[in-house]
Amino acid sequence: MNMSLKNLISRAVFLTAFTAGLALRFPTPHVYADQIPSGWAASNMKPIGYSDLEGAGAFKMAIRHIGDRWYLYMGHLWKRGWTIVDATDPGSPKVVKFIPGPENTWSIQMDLHDNIMVTSVGSFAESWGGDPKKPSEEGVLIWDISNPTSPELYSHWKTGNPAGTHRNSYPGGKYTYLSAAMPGYKSNILVILDISNPKNPKEVGRWWMPGQKDGEQPALQNVGFHGPTIIDGDRAYLGYGGSVVILDIADKSSPKLTGRLDFAPPFKGGFTGVHDVLPIPGKSALFVHSEGGGGDTPDAAPTCSGPLDLAAMVDIKDPAKPRLMSIFPLPVPPQGEPYSDFCDKGGRFGPHNTNLEQHLPDVEKQGDLIYLTYFNAGLRIFNIKDPRMPKETGWFIPPTPSKRIGPIPAKLVTQTEDVLVDTRGNIYITDKQWGLWVLRYTGPGEPAPTAK
Repeated sequence: MNMSLKNLISRAVFLTAFTAGLALRFPTPHVYADQIPSGWAASNMKPIGYSDLEGAGAFKMAIRHIGDRWYLYMGHLWKRGWTIVDATDPGSPKVVKFIPGPENTWSIQMDLHDNIMVTSVGSFAESWGGDPKKPSEEGVLIWDISNPTSPELYSHWKTGNPAGTHRNSYPGGKYTYLSAAMPGYKSNILVILDISNPKNPKEVGRWWMPGQKDGEQPALQNVGFHGPTIIDGDRAYLGYGGSVVILDIADKSSPKLTGRLDFAPPFKGGFTGVHDVLPIPGKSALFVHSEGGGGDTPDAAPTCSGPLDLAAMVDIKDPAKPRLMSIFPLPVPPQGEPYSDFCDKGGRFGPHNTNLEQHLPDVEKQGDLIYLTYFNAGLRIFNIKDPRMPKETGWFIPPTPSKRIGPIPAKLVTQTEDVLVDTRGNIYITDKQWGLWVLRYTGPGEPAPTAK
């Protein structure tokens, strides 16, 4: 383990806690909730709370209900480390602690279960703020979060590749499933890590697409595992390049292919060709989608200039022969906008994330609603009661950002990134240039809350 990294983080955490202690001894005047920014547009949704997260913006999220408190754990695109937000009052989310991460290192992803949190670290592109001339950390950090607001670092497991890991998953128990850049492979592969002793993680298995390993006949197109891995018993569901992949993981040391459905071509391929794969309980179906691209930098490919992005339902009655069953409708701009479709708005347009943290007990369980962030089209909600005919039933678009806090996108427009829905019915979304929005859905099919 890299002790210097652990000492650096521990020192920073101590200073943060010490400062918080001073604030308790010498309280400041009452701090009111951040005002909800004006200019948003919505159908069957409304904002009920907002936090600018002390100007940091946010990216990925996970949530825990501990006692009478609700805590959001958040990663950042433009800040190195992780923020803990008290969302007990969804109308007044408050930052309670920032955990500094290693410098010049992407720390945007996290997942957790029970008292363990897994965070990815790795190098990142100069266009996103990385400095290729400076050192960075890589791999995965394993944390003890038994004290929900004071995480302590158990260990640092390294891949041996500067890119480290990307969207990892930890559904609880003995294993965490990594999207890992490993020596001798092209792009990321699946690595299964045994963390039953979180201070001494050990690799137990890996799986890759044919053509990724050095010396193999190259694949016809670039493939890589974005992550996460969704686990259902001895079955794992992955978005892998432009494909849906279903694995048998009864033997963690030797995962075996059960079924595969390729979408590229005609849909987009590459690392984000199939971004998420979400099993739908009771329907023998998967929701799958890609990640939209284009418009990040002035010299990047224009939005919508490549193959169509994917948002679809897949039939898995026979998991060995998954088949496409429906395509989601494309979002339509609100009336009165100066562009005829979202491709002309600027920034990215296309799917990005859905309410995927189904292993967390405090996340709304998947039913007939799909919550899907769509970059410049905000958050979209689709009803899949009939999975052969998905229908859009609500949407929310944050206003055009009033200031820039990060270099991307090239044009300053909203870019809604992640979504999480808790068991109280609160919908949390993040944006590249905004903070944390808390929303409520009021449209058809609204699930009844299961928690207060």
